[in-house]
Amino acid sequence: MRTAFARTILLATMLCALAAPPARAEVRILASPGGQVGPFLDLFEGVRESGERVVIDGPCLSACTLVLSMVPNNRICVTPRAILGFHAARSVDPRGRMYAEPEASELVLEAYPAPVRGWIRRHGGLTSRLLLLRGRELSAIYPSCR
Repeated sequence: MRTAFARTILLATMLCALAAPPARAEVRILASPGGQVGPFLDLFEGVRESGERVVIDGPCLSACTLVLSMVPNNRICVTPRAILGFHAARSVDPRGRMYAEPEASELVLEAYPAPVRGWIRRHGGLTSRLLLLRGRELSAIYPSCR
């Protein structure tokens, strides 16, 4: 008798566990100054494949903004502290001098979602100057995190 009762309780517990929604995994960006493009592409490809949600909760600058072109829009949200920073692509030559990469800048711009692309174009395009998207303008493009 006890064994049948214990099995029933165990089965009921397992069914409840299966019926409960899984905890949502998320990646939280608190402060990223950017950096080399390659590691960000690898990171955000993994995030895209994992199904995780991205919470932008602070500055996400330069290469960090590639998250917008790698992770589906419906899995990105922003907090009031979120800031996105965009500039033209650039490289460093063997002597340590920076130079512009106009073709790469155009590819990056085209990869951003249309509302972001439009905002960048309305603000002068990708140049050496850092463009900051935040506040109401940002929350008009991406939903607030819940």
